[in-house]
Amino acid sequence: MSPVNLNAVVLKLKALTKYFGLRTICRSILIILLFLCSCKEENATEEKISQLALDLTVERFDREFANATPDDLGGLKSKYPYLFPEQFADSIWVAKLTDTIQLELSKEVDKTFGDFKVEIDELTDLFKHIKFYFPKENTPKVVTVTSDVRYNDRVIFADSLLILGLDNYLGKDHHFYQGIQRYIAQGLDKKFLASDVASAFTKKVILFPRNRTFLSRMVHYGKELYLKDKLLPDASDAQKMGYSQEEMDWAIANEEQIWRYFVEQELLYSTDAKLDRRFLDPAPFSKFQLELDSESPGRLGRYMGWQIVRAYGKRNEEDLQQLLTLSADEIFKKSNYKPRK
Repeated sequence: MSPVNLNAVVLKLKALTKYFGLRTICRSILIILLFLCSCKEENATEEKISQLALDLTVERFDREFANATPDDLGGLKSKYPYLFPEQFADSIWVAKLTDTIQLELSKEVDKTFGDFKVEIDELTDLFKHIKFYFPKENTPKVVTVTSDVRYNDRVIFADSLLILGLDNYLGKDHHFYQGIQRYIAQGLDKKFLASDVASAFTKKVILFPRNRTFLSRMVHYGKELYLKDKLLPDASDAQKMGYSQEEMDWAIANEEQIWRYFVEQELLYSTDAKLDRRFLDPAPFSKFQLELDSESPGRLGRYMGWQIVRAYGKRNEEDLQQLLTLSADEIFKKSNYKPRK
């Protein structure tokens, strides 16, 4: 590497200062320094997390059941009693062992996930992050199942048990999903599995607000997504939202217009329950009641809440768990949020 020509650097800084002004140059340098310090801190945190010891137990009930015979049923019931409700006779499970749909489900799950190693690595990394930020939380045992495509229950997270319905992650165009609305089927892809588990965890540690304002609910979902920023640092924003990349790009490109609409329509402190259905609940698109509705992705209120919490996080040195307990009003006022243009 050639030596730095200090005289040349000084001359360039003088020229930039003369053209842009000293204040602008100083502000730019400060922003760069803060960014570099932030990156250094994040790298140090990730290094600590990577070194945490964590033994994740994963049991492939889906494979065990697929390979079982009627004689194996008693052993499976003893090992997984929570998967065999007492009201169902053994004859039902015996019939299921040879059911053609069950056999095809198992075959398609094997084709999609193989040995499940990639997903085990992703889940291990997720639970290391959970252990770092929430050291009192238990790491659950993971049990994989097929669930007859009950996508609303594809992730069941209890204190010591995480049940994953793998037949809900075969890809949005899979023939099992042909009768499911497209905006739902889009999320039935294995790239969203770790994000779905993180979402289930956020619901354990973030209380839903009693405050009924639209802003309060926006910020609540924003907290969940901000927590996913911390727990899934390698996931894309689209994965965290459950969006396609095109939907994510639309939200980013239209952030300023979305915010202007919310403000001009005086929605932030409205308690109209319909706003949840229009902008927060899963839906094929958001409902601005404008021509652009069909172009928009659903749940844009959650996206906006996310940007507010992110803005707060950048401006305030706050312990993560403490941030999650703050009121929406405090986060909003101290965030100094300004939408991207």
